[in-house]
This record gives sequence, C-alpha cells and structure tokens, in this order.
Amino acid sequence: MPSPPPDRLVALLDAVLADERPRLGDMAAGAHLSAFHLSHQLSAATGEPPVALRRRVLLERAAWHLQRGARVTDVALAAGYDSVDGFARAFGRAFGHPPSQLPPAVERGHWLPAPNGIHFHGPSVLYVDAGEAREHPAGDVLEMLVRHDVDDVRALLRASRLLGPQALDAVRMPGHRVTDWHGPEETLRAVLTHLALGVEPWLAVLEGATSPPEPGDVSVADLLERHEELSPRWLAWVRDVQRRSAWGDAVVDALCDPPESFRLGQVASHALTFSTQRRHVARWMLGRAGVTDLPDPDPILWHRCAGHDDPRGLHR
Repeated sequence: MPSPPPDRLVALLDAVLADERPRLGDMAAGAHLSAFHLSHQLSAATGEPPVALRRRVLLERAAWHLQRGARVTDVALAAGYDSVDGFARAFGRAFGHPPSQLPPAVERGHWLPAPNGIHFHGPSVLYVDAGEAREHPAGDVLEMLVRHDVDDVRALLRASRLLGPQALDAVRMPGHRVTDWHGPEETLRAVLTHLALGVEPWLAVLEGATSPPEPGDVSVADLLERHEELSPRWLAWVRDVQRRSAWGDAVVDALCDPPESFRLGQVASHALTFSTQRRHVARWMLGRAGVTDLPDPDPILWHRCAGHDDPRGLHR
C-alpha cells in the first residue's frame, strides 16, 4: 500500500511555529521554500501572513500557560520576547489587558480573533477551525449513536467479567485485524481492550495530553473502570462539537509521527466505525465462549429499552 502524501498544512505550520525559527527566512528554510513562496502559500491557505500567524498563536499559547499558573517571565521568554515589558505590551494590545489581569479559563478562553481559525489548543495540539457558515443539524442522531455505542461496550464488558484467562485469551479469529496499525486482534481480550480504550488516544489529542501508554494484558474489570472514566469525556466532547456545529474543524495531532491533521468529523466517524465493527466481533467471540445473554445490538431496541422512545415520533 503506498504511503499517504505529506500533510502540507502541517508542514507549513510546523515551519512557522517551530521554537527555533523566529524570523521569516528561518521559517522558509524549515519549509524548504523561499521567504516569498512561504508567505504566498501560507497566506493563500490561511489568510494570514506567517509572522502574524506565529505571533498570534504564541500569544495564545502564552495565555494558555498563564491561565494554568505559569510565570509571566517564563511565558514571555517562551513566546520569543526579549523582555517582560515587550511581552506585556504585545499581550495587552492583543487581549485588551495586561497578562496579570487575564481572567481564568472558565471565564475567558485563550484564543484571539483569526481569519483562518488556527488556534493553540493545548501543549501539543493546534485547533483548526474550518471557517465556514453551517446549518445546525436536525435531531440528535449522532449523540444517539455515540450513547448507544458507549452503553453497548459497557454491556459487553460486563458480560465478559466472569470469563477466565483461557476464554479471554483463546485465539478465536486467527489473523484478524481491524486496522493495520493496531496489530492482530485474535482474542476476546484484545478486542475488548480496543473497545474500552479506543477513544483514549483521540481524547489525548483533543485535550492536549500526552500519548497514553500501551495497555498490555489488562483485566476486564480494569477495562470496565477505564471505559467508565473515558465515556463521559468522550460524550462531552461530542456534545460540545455538535453544539458549535464544528465538525468541519480540525486538529493537528503532534502525537503522530509525522504530525497529521484530522477533521473533527473524521475523528468521530473513525471511532464509531471501528467500535461498531469490534462490537459485532466481540459478540461472536462471546458466543463461542458460551456467553449468550447479551443485549440486542439494534440501536432502535436500545433506544426503546432505555426509555427514550417518543411514541409521537418513531411510531407515527
């Protein structure tokens, strides 16, 4: 299979925002372009010149760190300013008040107005707004699918708790893989692990956290506990993006090697697609292990049993 083409937006942003490239010529060298071509390409793609984009994003990063207790001196130096006074003046012009008066994150975000929606989102993530007018979708189909997925994974994990290592680790589908990069998923334990923790790497990207460690041979009880911790965060993220109609926005994932950009709609579609596939495989494996008392995978039946059905809607 041929390698995917390099993500040009990521390459340009990396050249502009790298800590060791404060000057336009240095940025251009990092992108293997002339200063003219770097300015032309980035301005065409984002509507913002490289130097202005770098200055704004670094000020957003400074605000992010200030809201989390960093010292003004430290963030000023990290943002490339020779003095705290120079940083304070630039910060005041951008945010309308000095760094010492920046409201907490719960009252005011760290983003500045931008023509392209490219913003600092966390220590390793850039958030890229698609910058398009969108209509709000009718209904809550996506949230219904996500909630059903969360509940169904929980049911499969609970049904697996009484199985011993022999049943969990028996090779039931030799050579089975869901994706090339996740490796073989030949046992029930492997499938359940990916089901329970599938959104954990995405949440690390979206929340600006470090890459989660490899889970290893974790117990079903531990998988269930971690699923219960991850699920509210995943649902909260889906609801927030849905509320803002922001599925066309993107994140630049610095945890990838090389970094790669993803649309938020791609993230949700990816997670749901492969979770659905694994849930069906887990049901088949559980049946081979003798576990047959499982809820029906149909989201219609789940919706009815959960007490969400509206007789004026579905049955009308």
